[in-house]
Amino acid sequence: MVQAVSRSESPASSQTSGTVLVEHATKYYKTNTGSVHALEDINLDIKKGEFIAIVGPSGCGKSTLLWAISGLHDLTSGRVVLDGQTVDGPRPEIGMIFQEANLLPWRNLQQNIEFPFEIKKVDSKPFQPRIQELLAEVGLSGFETKFPRELSGGMQQRASIVRCLSFDPEIILMDEPFGALDAFTRDEMNLLIQKLWMETGKTIIFVTHNVAEAILLADRVVVLSPRPGRIAHIFDIDLPRPRTIEETYSPPFIEKIFEIKDTIIQGEYRPDHVAELTRQVAGVARGIEDQFDGK
Repeated sequence: MVQAVSRSESPASSQTSGTVLVEHATKYYKTNTGSVHALEDINLDIKKGEFIAIVGPSGCGKSTLLWAISGLHDLTSGRVVLDGQTVDGPRPEIGMIFQEANLLPWRNLQQNIEFPFEIKKVDSKPFQPRIQELLAEVGLSGFETKFPRELSGGMQQRASIVRCLSFDPEIILMDEPFGALDAFTRDEMNLLIQKLWMETGKTIIFVTHNVAEAILLADRVVVLSPRPGRIAHIFDIDLPRPRTIEETYSPPFIEKIFEIKDTIIQGEYRPDHVAELTRQVAGVARGIEDQFDGK
């Protein structure tokens, strides 16, 4: 089991607890053909240890919102608050995992994992036990001297997860981290992230196009409307944990998929429309469940 390092040892330590508040976040991009209205008046309160997924149609501002939370992109108006302090630039308490592992090809796995410590000018030696524990947890023990070209896509993404968790950030931002992986590897990675999150209690904000993935992982799913991105609805996911891939075929799970997908399509939450869809698919969902039960 992976445990967080003590706050006094962690390079991310600054009396933080991992709460995030987004207040009236609005973003315009300037382009050669004019401005693009990406986000409009986003308000979101994320508690310590929550797993939040953000979904919505392409171009709705999901990644823009994530990058604003990271402090790497400015907002046109509004603000992001981390533990009572306005985020106005990159913060050591925040770690990011991207769709691409972004491992440096001339560095082996161990050297890639230690790279953030070099950037922060922090001695990585006290963190080696944690790094080794993380490597074992994700199945990469024994691959420390391998270079990225010698690792599969899934292994590279596991390495990027270890790199992010190694310096013990309070908040982890994930921008479609498994979008480039095949379906089976993606399932494995989702279960791994759920396990690590349950063990460490980190606050995770996870952007994805995959609604089933969002439901599998999240406590709440935030649906953004078409651009400019507004919050169309926030769904509470009350399914018990740990969640399994098999549960994604259950009637409650499938009904939640239809509910969220309908909100994405409509651009707003319409309970009456969702109820009709749910009635239409209930029989199909029950039939699938019966197949898994061997009936």
